[in-house]
Amino acid sequence: MCGIVGFVGNGVIPGRLLQGLQRLEYRGYDSAGMALCTEDSHLHILRRVGKLANLKNDTPEFLETIHSPIRGGIAHTRWATHGKPSEANAHPHLSQNGTIAVVHNGIIENYQTLKDQLIRQGFEFKSETDTEVLAHLIEYHYQGNLFSAVLSALHLVEGTYGIAVLNALEPNVLVAARKSSPLVVGLATEGNYVASDMVAMVQETQRVIHLDDYDVVLLSEDPPVITNLKNRIREYEVSTVDFHLDDVSKGNFEHFMLKEIHEQPDTIRNATRGRMDYETGNAKLNGLGCTAYDIAQIRHVTIVACGTSRYAGLVGEYLIETLAGITVDVEYASEFRYRNPVIMPGTVVLAISQSGETADTLAALMEAKLKGATVFGIVNSVSSAIAREAGRGIYLHAGPEISVASTKAFTSQVMVLTLLGLLLGRSSRHSLTEGQNLIREIEALPEKIEYILKNERPKIYQAAQYLKDFENVFYIGRSFNYPVALEGALKLKEISYIHAEGYESAELKHGPIALLDSRKPVLAIMSNQAGYEKIVGSVKEVMARDAPVICLGTEGNTTLSQYSPYVLSIPECPELLSPVLNTVVLQLLAYEVAVAKGLSVDQPRNLAKSVTVE
Repeated sequence: MCGIVGFVGNGVIPGRLLQGLQRLEYRGYDSAGMALCTEDSHLHILRRVGKLANLKNDTPEFLETIHSPIRGGIAHTRWATHGKPSEANAHPHLSQNGTIAVVHNGIIENYQTLKDQLIRQGFEFKSETDTEVLAHLIEYHYQGNLFSAVLSALHLVEGTYGIAVLNALEPNVLVAARKSSPLVVGLATEGNYVASDMVAMVQETQRVIHLDDYDVVLLSEDPPVITNLKNRIREYEVSTVDFHLDDVSKGNFEHFMLKEIHEQPDTIRNATRGRMDYETGNAKLNGLGCTAYDIAQIRHVTIVACGTSRYAGLVGEYLIETLAGITVDVEYASEFRYRNPVIMPGTVVLAISQSGETADTLAALMEAKLKGATVFGIVNSVSSAIAREAGRGIYLHAGPEISVASTKAFTSQVMVLTLLGLLLGRSSRHSLTEGQNLIREIEALPEKIEYILKNERPKIYQAAQYLKDFENVFYIGRSFNYPVALEGALKLKEISYIHAEGYESAELKHGPIALLDSRKPVLAIMSNQAGYEKIVGSVKEVMARDAPVICLGTEGNTTLSQYSPYVLSIPECPELLSPVLNTVVLQLLAYEVAVAKGLSVDQPRNLAKSVTVE
């Protein structure tokens, strides 16, 4: 995996491919490559390890060796799953006879079995990847028609894939297919695209076809033809997406992460706009497709998610249980379907994913459906796999998130979970006045975020300069802000490579306190909340072990300076909304630490934006 772009048609195809890969750099990768198919029935391959710049720098000399018009091309940025980063393991991969090139996202689970069979047929392998199996398998089935050969090969494949395939003998054709790995077709003026993300072709077209699982598409200069694996043609709709080049540019910001942190006042507004009714003190979530009676029948909520989205789910657990008095479980999506979960009547399963393509979360959602649960998706990507599989849910409306470390998607997820808690609570336990009060507080959040961004940055910068030289940091919080401690620690480790752990503050004394000393600072989330004195007690225990403290509290709390010279603040707000404000501060802190260390903020090592393999 990670990024795919392909084009067949006219124009400067190498330039289109490189531009597409550049827009996909945010996903994270360790190598890059392209294959070009020329009119004289030849394939030309260029692959390089490391950053895309290495591929781009060698492209002019590479193109000088090509003396026939280019008709099609595929390109890829790889994030290693099978085999270390190397030129041999980089995509595209070639068939043994050199006529077929494949780029692939996903994992072929039975690749070893297929590889052994192909070796017995005389095929030789040059890489450590599972993808090379596909190239040889397609060659094995090729009888003059690439589309048919791809169909035959995919019948033997177990696992996940988003693939694009070229054949030197059919230079005007590109074949693509998907199963649990995103692919979208783009219809441009001079030809047709396929890509793993719309962002790769946003400058050329906004007319797209979203592929479903088991779709196989034939692309040429003519309209696309889409079939399933049984070669049955399916009708498709061409959608026009509201997606612009400005959405995927940094503007005046140094990094995408900083831009996306500063977009949060607007993304909070977008997540809540039109979804709150002050007259009734209630939320309006029409995407759930539920009547008031349906809402009243919900007895339990299970949240399935991974990474940052799971931490948003943990905040949601506190929110929904507090607002609605409904029990909530938050599950690792990667474990959910493997432990035979029990789904009781009245259970709703929420699948949370920024991309809507997270493989583990999609699999968990499908398992929940098989067990009879009502399922909703909470995603940021319209027409994503989770959105289509769930059929209903809540869109975040956060816009494209380019930085690998999620920021605005997290706070938008927390906001829609707040609205869901309000909706469930108004049906069972909350009065009109209580609902209206919460709506007023939600509406005030964007201005409070703007205040933080304008006024707290200098103090955050100073704290970051202090933290950058440590190798370990603990984050502690209670209640609603325990998940914020987890998320804050995740942000720091993701982009600064400092080992960080989040804990419920009372848990320090149950083991982790043994690690505390003068070299392990503790960031304590101490905003006004129930149990504040308990947090103070934990901080005093930390100080007694000579561990440095950084405090994150509520503005106006002058007592915090006795615990630390580094005091960060948020404006006053209700406890159940404080996770949003505290998270913004911790996002900026992680950002400033990474910048101070001179690291790649938007593309941290070893990480990919969308994890489409289990």
